[in-house]
Amino acid sequence: MNPPASTSRPCAVIDSQSVLDWHYFDNPACRHWSESLAAGHWHWIATAAMRDELAHVLARGIPGRHAPAGQAVLAAFDRWAEIRPTPQPPLGGWPRCRDTDDQKFIDLALLGGATWLVSRDKAVLKLARRCLAQTGLVVTPPHLWSPAPSA
Repeated sequence: MNPPASTSRPCAVIDSQSVLDWHYFDNPACRHWSESLAAGHWHWIATAAMRDELAHVLARGIPGRHAPAGQAVLAAFDRWAEIRPTPQPPLGGWPRCRDTDDQKFIDLALLGGATWLVSRDKAVLKLARRCLAQTGLVVTPPHLWSPAPSA
């Protein structure tokens, strides 16, 4: 079940590595995301291709882990991520990632109206200043992101 779309809450695009940090490895820096998401402070947007990428990574296996953990990650994705259509970016003047596999995260964040793009990928993080200056999108690594509302 995907939560309904909402324009009143900020939204985030979260790359596969960061989803794994959050739901698979239980990274302490990401634990507060679940509480904030459940409280309705933000919502998570993704595309079917993003889910497919995550499922592929989990199917390959992660050393020292077992399949039930991967199934729980996909269940969390299915519960919380709002699946959006794959956006078609404009041809010119658009931030382009050197890693073409990660361009889908940038495109959705920019065209989907995201407030944040959370990523551990160096090629994505290199675009942080440009995205912020051109569009206001905050590109941040997971350990620096806090989706909780400001007091």
